[in-house]
Amino acid sequence: MVNAAVAFASPSWNKVSSFPTIPRPVCKRNSRRSAGTSIRAMMGTDPIRDWICGEGGASKITRISPVGGGCINTALRYDTDAETFFVKTNRDVGPAMFEAEAAGLQAMFATGTIRVPKPFKVGALPGRGSYIIMEHINMGTSRGGQAELGRQLALMHKAGKTDKGFGFEMDNTIGSTPQPNPWTSDWVTFFQEHRLRYQLQLAEKQYRDYDIAEKGQRLVEKLPYLFQGVGDIQPCLLHGDLWSGNIAADEKGAPVILDPACYYGHHEAEFGMSWCAGFGSSFYNAYFEVIPKQPGTVSHMWANYLVGKRQSKGRVRHSKQNLPASSYHQPVEDELV
Repeated sequence: MVNAAVAFASPSWNKVSSFPTIPRPVCKRNSRRSAGTSIRAMMGTDPIRDWICGEGGASKITRISPVGGGCINTALRYDTDAETFFVKTNRDVGPAMFEAEAAGLQAMFATGTIRVPKPFKVGALPGRGSYIIMEHINMGTSRGGQAELGRQLALMHKAGKTDKGFGFEMDNTIGSTPQPNPWTSDWVTFFQEHRLRYQLQLAEKQYRDYDIAEKGQRLVEKLPYLFQGVGDIQPCLLHGDLWSGNIAADEKGAPVILDPACYYGHHEAEFGMSWCAGFGSSFYNAYFEVIPKQPGTVSHMWANYLVGKRQSKGRVRHSKQNLPASSYHQPVEDELV
């Protein structure tokens, strides 16, 4: 097993989905014009070029081209005489966001299981903003196999362990939403305070949605009851934002996962985004062959239904993303409807 309590400096990246892309909260896509503007803005003092032509081992950059698919950052492909690099930039945030994402990528990379892009460098851009340089992975054109994705994801969950509790080395973001990750000794408390209650408070503050906030608070208070009989929950490394846009396959068809919001949690919390990940029975069958169903586990179909129903009833966009597929019973739905 790998203790992946790693603090690195770099990651995230563009996605080429290997599953049907199911709509997530809508965001405006970056255009070729914005990418070109970003390239021009970096002329002069260019820390990206300096790193690539220094520690990156290249003597010249042969081409810089925009890459589509991202909705928060500008994505660029740097072709060089050494290798190809994938670069993301953001003119609105400092390096902390990319540093946290890099730590997550490096933690997953360290398990030696499912493929993730290796992060190389994170830094500040001149004036304002930040960048991340990472391995460029050539993506395949066909859909990756769901069974292999399920198997490798389970292997990552088995390998990525920590003795620090539930949380992560640093806070990070899920999309652009802040995600607190303080080390917490038990899962139910972590899930209550730093996932559900925190995001309900964000929803109430931003949307003034007092109805979903009030119902959500009732659910939060019932979590200890809902987790009765689940058994001993051990923290494992989670991708944390596993929807269809963050799943791809390389040229050989091997699964690749991208843009994490990592933390150590209940392994079934990884299924919280299954309502927009397109997981099928082959995914779950392969996953549970590696990590058998635990006491309290219920059908993922029921979990998908519950989360989807929550999605249709409220404007809390990110509070669904970390819901585990375990221990949901009729009282959960009663609390939300």
